[in-house]
Amino acid sequence: MIRESHTPDPSTAYATAPSIITEITWMARYKATRPTGREPGREFWLRKAALLDRIAIKEAASYAPEVAAPAIDAAAGAALQLVRYDATHDGLSLRGSELITADDHREYVRRAYLAWSRP
Repeated sequence: MIRESHTPDPSTAYATAPSIITEITWMARYKATRPTGREPGREFWLRKAALLDRIAIKEAASYAPEVAAPAIDAAAGAALQLVRYDATHDGLSLRGSELITADDHREYVRRAYLAWSRP
């Protein structure tokens, strides 16, 4: 479980991340090669949530709120998927972690990605 303070700049969690195109390629390859009927693992949900979060961050910085809203909604949905996965498989306590809002979920993704990507 990850319980650190909020990252001051959301993009710092992704400073060493591969390019967005590389991550999209990884996602497509993962889905194409995953055995039928097998549930995706945590790495899939984490990388998907981080990818969509990164896209939402770029969209929010570049466009008006109403234009960026679909990307932000997609990032929030993917973040919730990761939170639910961790709650089911890793014993994450939503109450104990105070993961209530979409922003909390996206922050959880950032902290989880930063921890996962460290050598």
